[in-house]
Amino acid sequence: MKKLLLGNEAVARGLYEAGVAIVSSYPGTPSTEITEAAAKYPEIYAEWAPNEKVATEVAIGSAIGGKRAFCGMKHVGLNVAADPLFTASYAGVNAGLVIGVADDPGMHSSQNEQDSRHYAIAAKVPMVEPSDSEDACAFTKAAYEISEQFDTPVLLRMSTRISHSQSLVEVGERAELPAKEYVKNPAKYVMMPAFAKAKHVVVEERTAKLTEFAETTELNKIFWNDTKIGVIAAGSTYQYAREVLGDKASYLKLGLVNPLPVQLIRDFAAKVETLYVIEELDDIIETHCRKIGVKVIGKELFPWIGEFSQKLIAEKLFGAKENTFTFPETIPPRPPVLCAGCPHRGLFFVLNQLKVTVSGDIGCYTLGASAPLSAMDTTICMGASVSGLHGFNMARGGDSASKSVAVIGDSTFIHSGITGLINIAYNQGHSTVIILDNSITGMTGHQQNPTTGFTLRGDPTAKVSLEKLCDAVGINRVRVVDPYNLAETRKAIEEELAVEEPSVIISRRPCALLKYVKHKKPLKIVTENCRGCKACLRLGCPAISVVNGKAMIDQTQCVGCGLCADLCKFHAIASEEESK
Repeated sequence: MKKLLLGNEAVARGLYEAGVAIVSSYPGTPSTEITEAAAKYPEIYAEWAPNEKVATEVAIGSAIGGKRAFCGMKHVGLNVAADPLFTASYAGVNAGLVIGVADDPGMHSSQNEQDSRHYAIAAKVPMVEPSDSEDACAFTKAAYEISEQFDTPVLLRMSTRISHSQSLVEVGERAELPAKEYVKNPAKYVMMPAFAKAKHVVVEERTAKLTEFAETTELNKIFWNDTKIGVIAAGSTYQYAREVLGDKASYLKLGLVNPLPVQLIRDFAAKVETLYVIEELDDIIETHCRKIGVKVIGKELFPWIGEFSQKLIAEKLFGAKENTFTFPETIPPRPPVLCAGCPHRGLFFVLNQLKVTVSGDIGCYTLGASAPLSAMDTTICMGASVSGLHGFNMARGGDSASKSVAVIGDSTFIHSGITGLINIAYNQGHSTVIILDNSITGMTGHQQNPTTGFTLRGDPTAKVSLEKLCDAVGINRVRVVDPYNLAETRKAIEEELAVEEPSVIISRRPCALLKYVKHKKPLKIVTENCRGCKACLRLGCPAISVVNGKAMIDQTQCVGCGLCADLCKFHAIASEEESK
């Protein structure tokens, strides 16, 4: 039977059919749906972990314990998981272990554009890369066979386009696998220097065997057509090249992208006149080809930056440019904004008014950096707002701590903000940290986290108290505010900035998009009172606009939060009852 599946759903199907028992992940676009889809199979235990390092360690423990395991993350999540990955490469596995990593060429929802193939090379583990949903399912199952055959973790590389596109998948039955016996073996699993030195030798021998495997595996396929042009590609670029060139070229489609074959590439190159390597981001395949003496055309033609497309490949190969339609009018851009009723809007408005330096973090609240709120100075990585603020204040000294704050979401704080806060308390910093608690992991689509009191499947569970946690790590001043209350929020920030000790403000209100949140009726404009001053536009609320010099509120978007009414000095914004 065939099903139309997203690439991420196809990976989950592959996990199911491969007999995977344990899935532990941290949500991150574009990887999130893998774990969400896996959780729908009752045979698979699936969980959200506090961060990617924990998720990877859970999966490693499961594999050592004898059950096939998986953990999923986006490319920057692999940075967090790198520590256990590199050492797990030495230790190997018992049952199969696959780590899914989804890259984001074009940075649709990411702070950088890194190429995760470097991790496979550096950690010396095999990596497979599917080109569509059919591959995603099949390669996932093949990854477990490779993992157990070669005693190694395997990286499964997805990308935004493969993760979020749909194609047909031939679905099969689940392989019910008994748990492998666990045998105590310190020389294999205890990676202290004496044992690790011997295991490094094993890793190098394994890489040699995997390179031989790469020559014959069905994951790497040649499609012969016209031999005037040859193309080596993997993932989405293979699909794009096929669509552009069709039968005018022959193709070496690489499914195992680390280690890469040698003789297979040489043989393919010998039979084509001109050979192109088409790969997004870095020149991994191209460099390998040049290293083994194969002449190719690669990054001198194709860009190092951004996501490829059929149009781009056609243009680079043939100079072909499609006819495009241009609107005579100037169409205004539509950048992403905080949703109408977002609980973070009031907080960022106050921070903007106070003119403080804001050390920011990763989440939907990062949109607070955009105009007109313009209330964020830095964003580096998960948790960096807290640690970075401490360093900023230590570097600047004086009254810097009284003019700066860190903002971090509830899920991000659990992920990697706690240790930064411990550092502030332990090293007697005076920084003020604001935790934006919207009761969910918002940016990636409303996943549960340890502060919500529910598991991935929605079952009630232990709930982390942010107040008690902050108190436990040594923060004596912890207070909660409602960001819909601008006066209360401003007062709290001013008071905490004035004290010479560390403090935490928890800005608490549920995400406006949560289904259980009951909103007030939309507000309305009292037209005769509106002076057209545009003060309400300073909130950056998508429900508010100005038409013919008067403010207007979109009744389909407004949730009645009341922030704009608080700003209007002329009482031109009111509830339905007040406006009558």
